[in-house]
Amino acid sequence: MKPIIPEDERSEEPLDTERIIYHPDMIKANDWVLTEYEAPFRELCIFVPCAKRKPYHESPSHKKFDRIIFGIAKPEDVHIVTFGTCGIAPRELDTQYPFMNYTFMMGKCNVTKIKRDFIKIESERIAAYLEKTRTNYKHRIAYCIGDFRTAMEKALEIVDIKVDIVPRESTIQRMIQPDKSFIYNSLSSKEYLQDFSDAITTALKLPAKEVGLREDLSVDDTDWYVL
Repeated sequence: MKPIIPEDERSEEPLDTERIIYHPDMIKANDWVLTEYEAPFRELCIFVPCAKRKPYHESPSHKKFDRIIFGIAKPEDVHIVTFGTCGIAPRELDTQYPFMNYTFMMGKCNVTKIKRDFIKIESERIAAYLEKTRTNYKHRIAYCIGDFRTAMEKALEIVDIKVDIVPRESTIQRMIQPDKSFIYNSLSSKEYLQDFSDAITTALKLPAKEVGLREDLSVDDTDWYVL
């Protein structure tokens, strides 16, 4: 696959600081996704949060998400899109620079202005992607909590496109850990994954499935939850 940004055109700015959302190559790559990239046509688009380990699809968290997704849906029916610190990264692009190369985790950022800017920038990118792919998908699901969820919710205030956001708010309230720095618990928890599974089976009009977890695979490395 041709690089989104050729090596000789890449910025020398580091990809490991809290200014990652302003990085010229991250901006350029996202602009390319929103203008040049051609998304596939699928029954279902699933938005999942970015992960610490790269490429995302090889991370423990995304492997866990995949077991839920592909335990229900056929691969040819689903398009997975990663979002968050990276902006918008369709799965087939997650080995590309700069999605593969940054190391800063926005989930651990405590700078109010940057968090505020992130939500604004990311919500606008999500809205632009949803508009761009308006006719590509029959159903859309976003699996997210925290600021990523806020960005997704704000995107839906910009465009009139339905996205089923899970976990359900009632489940989130049950899972809150007030003594933790990130109170919403982990997207790898069984309760949240059950909501995720239910959203997929509902979208595809399939019988519900009970989620089980394999403890040896329950390693969590998503952007927000390694605290």
